[in-house]
Amino acid sequence: MDRYFDENHLMIRDMVRDFAENEIAPVAGELDRSGEFPWENVKKMGELGLFGIPWPEELGGAGMDGIAYMIVIHELARVDASHAITVSAHTTLGSSPIVNFGTPEQKERFIPLLASGTVLGGFGLTEPGAGSDAGGTQTTATKVDGGWILNGSKIFITHAGVGEIFVVTAQTDKEKGTKGITSFIVSKPTTDLEKAREIGIGHAQDGQLCYTEGVRAGKKEDKMGWRASDTRELVLENAFVPDKNVLGEVGMGFVNFMKTLDAGRIGIGALSLGLAEGAFEQARAYALERQQFGKPIADFQGIQFMLADMATEIEAAKHLVYHAAWLKEQGRPYTREASMAKLFASETAMRVTTRAVQVHGGYGYTREYPVERMMRDAKICEIGEGTSEIQRLVIARSLLRELAH
Repeated sequence: MDRYFDENHLMIRDMVRDFAENEIAPVAGELDRSGEFPWENVKKMGELGLFGIPWPEELGGAGMDGIAYMIVIHELARVDASHAITVSAHTTLGSSPIVNFGTPEQKERFIPLLASGTVLGGFGLTEPGAGSDAGGTQTTATKVDGGWILNGSKIFITHAGVGEIFVVTAQTDKEKGTKGITSFIVSKPTTDLEKAREIGIGHAQDGQLCYTEGVRAGKKEDKMGWRASDTRELVLENAFVPDKNVLGEVGMGFVNFMKTLDAGRIGIGALSLGLAEGAFEQARAYALERQQFGKPIADFQGIQFMLADMATEIEAAKHLVYHAAWLKEQGRPYTREASMAKLFASETAMRVTTRAVQVHGGYGYTREYPVERMMRDAKICEIGEGTSEIQRLVIARSLLRELAH
C-alpha cells in the first residue's frame, strides 16, 4: 500500500488507531446496547481535528488530503462503525457539498463550524418514495420574495436529531424532472441541547447560526446496526430558506448530489474495509486462543481456509478503496471505481463478519464478543449510499458506454 501512503498518512493512521483502541473500544458495546449517541467521543474527535481532515486550514480544517480522510474512516471502523459513520456522514455528506458547490460566503459561514465539530452536519436526499430512485424527490420548494418555502420529509438521515446544519434537495420545477431539483442549506438546533451544552460541543453559540423555522427532527430509528449513530426523519414544514442559502445553481441539486454520492461511496468502502479488518483480527486472535480437541482451532484446516479467504478479500478491497480515493485526489474520473470499491468492500464486510461469527462458534452469537455487533453493522453497508444493485447498474452502464464510444 506504499503507493498510496506517505509519512503523514501513516502518522494519522497511528493516531486514529490509538484513539479508537483506547477511547472507543471500551465503550462501543455499551453504546450499541443503549443506542446512545457518543457525545463524549465526538468532542474528543473534534479536538483531534477528525471532522475537518480534508478541508483547507483557512476554513478551520486540517488541510490534509482525501487519502488521509479515508484512513480516518477505515481506522475508526476497525473498532466501531457508529463512530466511523459519524465522521463520514458529517464530512462527505454534510460538509463537502458546501465546500464543493457553495459560495465563498456560504463556505465562510458554515464550514468552520463543521470542520471543528462545533456542530454536526447531515445530508437530506432519501425520502419515503425516493430511495434508490433519488430523482423521485417529492419535497417541494416554492419561490417567494427573498427565498423559498420548503415542504417535505427526508428519511434515514444521519444526524437529523443531533445535527444543526443540513444540505437538502427539493423540487423547484417539477416539469423538468431531475433538472428541476435544487439543493438548499438549512439549520435547526440539536435535539440533545442539554447534553451539547454540558460537554461544550454540538450546538452553535448565539449568533453563529440563523436557524430555519419549520425544520425539525422526527422519531429516532431503532436500527439493527450502527446503533450509536443518530438516524431520524428530517421534516420540512413551510420552512423559509433565504436565497443566500440556495446551494449551487437552481436546478443543479440532483447533479451535485450525485457527485457527492460518488465520493460518499468511497467513504462507505473505507468504512466497510475497516469493519472487515476489525472482524478478521478478532477472528484470528480467537482462533489462536480457543482450544478444541486439545489444540487451538487455528490448527484446523477449515478455520485456516476461512482466515485465508477473509484476508484475501480484505486485501483486494483495500486496493479498490484506496485506488478510487487516489483517482479522486488526482482529479481523474472515479465514478465507476467508487462504485466498484463500495460494492466489493461492503459485500466483503458482510462475508467477513459472518465468517468471524462462525469462527467464534456459539460465543460469536453472543454480545460477549464484538463480532456479533460488527456483523449487524456490516449489513447497512450494502444498502446505504446506493444499494449493491445500484452499484452494479452504475458499473455496467459505465462498461457499456465504453463500447458505445
